Amino acid sequence: MKGDKKMLATLNELLAEELTAISQYMVHSEMYDNWGYEKLHKAIEKQAIDEMKHAEWLIGRILFLEGTPIVSKLNEMKIGANVPAMFASDSAGEKHAVKLYNKAILQAREIADNGTADLLTRILLMEEGHGDWLDQQLEQIEQIGLPVYLANQTGA
Repeated sequence: MKGDKKMLATLNELLAEELTAISQYMVHSEMYDNWGYEKLHKAIEKQAIDEMKHAEWLIGRILFLEGTPIVSKLNEMKIGANVPAMFASDSAGEKHAVKLYNKAILQAREIADNGTADLLTRILLMEEGHGDWLDQQLEQIEQIGLPVYLANQTGA
């Protein structure tokens, strides 16, 4: 099924966002592991895997619409130097993704591409969940303090 060229371009932009998020989350996950924060390592690794699923779904949709997935483009990553900075950069990335997905959903609906809109809505809800979890972690750090928060992140 031949897709709309502008929609295909938007899907490739979203794909670049997802591929960037995968890389950023994987680096952060491995940093947590290196520092001994096993719970954070596993939580962020799971988010990276979610982002991989999003990329896979976007690639599938692009191919279905007879487009070419661009997998060689990454956007700028923001690797944090410490746990709060990592959460802040990941949260900002999720907020940006939510804005992009909302805009793309409107674009898909305007051209009556409801299959794409439904896929993007599914991803949007997951991105909102990621962002909410990150914001909860930042709130916990503020409420109980960084040393106590980090003490709770060691061990499985």
